[in-house]
Amino acid sequence: MPVTDTTVSAQMDRWICSFSFLLFCAASLLMLGNANLLQELDPQEYFSSLQAGRASLAYFSHNVPPSAQPFLEQIENSVEALQDYGISVVKVNCPKEDVSRYCGKENALRKAYLFRGNILIREFPTDALFDVNSIVANVLFALLFNEVKYVETLADLQNIENSLKGRSNMVFAYVPATGTAEHRAVMEAAFVYGTAHQFVLTTEATLMKDTGNGEPDVSSAQLFFCHCQQAMDLAQPCRRTPMEQALTMLNIHRHLKLMGAPLVTEVAEDPEKVSTVHLQLGLPLVFILSQKETYEADRRTAEFVAWQLLGKAGVALLSRDVVDLNVLLQSNVALKTPDEGVPIKYLVLEDTDEVITLVKDKSKFEQIQEDEDEEDEDEKENDNQDIQDDQVVEAVSRDRKRELPLEQILTLTEETFHSAMLEAARMVVLFYASWEAVSLAVLRSYVEVASHLKGTQGVLLSQVNCWDWPGVCTKENITQFPTIKIYEKGGRSLTYNGMLGTEELASFIILSQVSCPLKLATIDEAEGYLRGELPSELSSYHHSSVLGVFSKATSVAREAFVEAGNILSGHVTLGMYFEDDSLALSHKYAVSPPALLLARSRDQSVEGIPLSKQSAQDIVQLIRYELLDVFPEITVQNLPHYLQLRKPLLIMFSDGDIGQMESKEMLKLAKGRPQQAFVTCWLNLKNTPVGYGVLKAYFATVPSLPVLVWVNLHTGGQVFKFPPDQSVTEMNILSWLEKLKAGLEIPISTLSEEDWKPPLPAYNFLQMMETTVPEFTLHTSYSRRDTQEQQQPESSEEKATVREEQLEESRVEAEKGQTPGRDLRGTAPRLAGREKRHSEL
Repeated sequence: MPVTDTTVSAQMDRWICSFSFLLFCAASLLMLGNANLLQELDPQEYFSSLQAGRASLAYFSHNVPPSAQPFLEQIENSVEALQDYGISVVKVNCPKEDVSRYCGKENALRKAYLFRGNILIREFPTDALFDVNSIVANVLFALLFNEVKYVETLADLQNIENSLKGRSNMVFAYVPATGTAEHRAVMEAAFVYGTAHQFVLTTEATLMKDTGNGEPDVSSAQLFFCHCQQAMDLAQPCRRTPMEQALTMLNIHRHLKLMGAPLVTEVAEDPEKVSTVHLQLGLPLVFILSQKETYEADRRTAEFVAWQLLGKAGVALLSRDVVDLNVLLQSNVALKTPDEGVPIKYLVLEDTDEVITLVKDKSKFEQIQEDEDEEDEDEKENDNQDIQDDQVVEAVSRDRKRELPLEQILTLTEETFHSAMLEAARMVVLFYASWEAVSLAVLRSYVEVASHLKGTQGVLLSQVNCWDWPGVCTKENITQFPTIKIYEKGGRSLTYNGMLGTEELASFIILSQVSCPLKLATIDEAEGYLRGELPSELSSYHHSSVLGVFSKATSVAREAFVEAGNILSGHVTLGMYFEDDSLALSHKYAVSPPALLLARSRDQSVEGIPLSKQSAQDIVQLIRYELLDVFPEITVQNLPHYLQLRKPLLIMFSDGDIGQMESKEMLKLAKGRPQQAFVTCWLNLKNTPVGYGVLKAYFATVPSLPVLVWVNLHTGGQVFKFPPDQSVTEMNILSWLEKLKAGLEIPISTLSEEDWKPPLPAYNFLQMMETTVPEFTLHTSYSRRDTQEQQQPESSEEKATVREEQLEESRVEAEKGQTPGRDLRGTAPRLAGREKRHSEL
């Protein structure tokens, strides 16, 4: 192949790949803003609207029962995804008198129907369509029934291979169950690439074991590209190249692009200028150096190496006779990595095994080096994330035999929930799922909160296991686990959205006991409030307080302040004073009503703040801003509050407390400009060891400490270092900042504009579907209930045990069955329950 054609082809491939990716992102963004596009028609309108060749998914219903509401929500969420494939989604409202085929029978209302034109293609039980993935997967599976072959035995697979030999290639996919995200990815790929390759699907674990690919992991989906087009003889098997990445649409696209690339590319130009699909997809390119006398042998060598490295690296044949290489004559192999600026390495290798090892072991060696660096950093930061990518699951598994003392926590059921709401002035309820690791970790903190609040009058802590009592959680609109809500006796409820630690949760419960805002009747009460004289419920609370001061003429601002108090209830203490002598109080602190008086607990000072904007949201934003520390210590918990200000950070990193002189100067700088355009702060690496990683991102290596840094994360991402030869004083810092503003300082680094992502991949819950989830041993007391009610939670545990045993029996029966992929009822419901709950985390 001439190199010019290769370059043009590579550029076209890059353009097509980029365009496809932009379309994918646009479609994803549209789905995030999912508008209600679900059509609602009567039967006559629906059947008259059907068009020949157009597919339509319809659900017929008289009145939607509560049990069908989750199904309708998922159908609605899948409208745009199906429209991308030309499939409309319609809810058909059946008149009461209609007794036709689709509206008349009760069981017909529990099904969804797929039509092509006016021809019925497939009936789906509604419990088989439990989320967007299952809907798209099953609908495309039905429409592509003739294009995507389903096989159950090795003989079926071999027959299809034999029919394709010499004609076409095959994509063979295994998914443990239909209706999953992996099944959807395969169907979407078949929709796009079905005309280029024959797609074959199976859900049979025994078939995977019979294919002779060692001991396959049948708990996870797998995909193989079968090169049948090059097998000209029936006795010649089709080569299979496995896709080693997770089975997603983008990864399948990437894999098929690699399989469609030339096996060996012939290069006739400077290898530094060569670009192939492999380099564009982040894979290395191996050059086999050739010459005219050994061309045929070198070509065979290159093809052998290319087959061994297929999907892992590209292979090119580089002729010394055409390109003037300024390298050693004995060099026979070159390696080009996708990293920009890295020169090509020319090597002298003995045989093809060393070439293959060069690629495979190189990546392995780099991974080992990264792991070692991470381990060293982790030891320094006391962070054990390398042990397991989900620390919560690891912690719960480690403590699974630990018995939690739940004597102080009331267990609620469907029968006892509503009556319990009348038992205490404030009922705190933890809604959790006993199978879910985060819930179990929070339950441990919840027990500590119960112990901390033991004896608190008017507060009762309780729990609801949504796995046992889904009806309660549905009625209370619980959409994620865990969720904590506080119910006032006969009144409103508050949902807790803060950190799930013991201290934060206990503080929220205590603060929510007091009215927010607290209305003060006399000027003496207002003065006492500013001095920290709070209601008895807040005797242990030592944080800043805010007092709103209003005159009789500022009723609009006063109403907005009350609304702001409802929003901030449980998070801050707010007081309100609007009596006739409010002007005297405001004049004392040099403000005019409406205004806020901020009493800081640390220095016992009171600061007056005018209310220039008088909407509830503006007041909430102002209060949250003013409650931020003047010179804060940055932690993982409070960093988001300061990033929301979208201001540059002037931050001092130290290995322990900063010096008294530096602290004094930095505080003076922070206080000297109350309306300054940047945040002055510091970070203690002993308290927040993740700061080591931040410094490494700024400096490549951790510098000598303490170090003062200016960074603007929101504009440009430039990082500047305060000169270490200057003392940290207010005057020196201001002078340095003036140089920054004038462009006289050179940044030490510029941060990438890419989004910050977690250091490790998200936990794959689907892979764990058949794994027993660890649970704490629950030791519960029901002393607050009579004997009959004491037995109800025990019966719920027995019900849960029976239910788990039934699920396990169903799983065993499904594994013994011969056609789990065909039976949507046998596979889909079990996935529906688990998949739905995992998606809510």
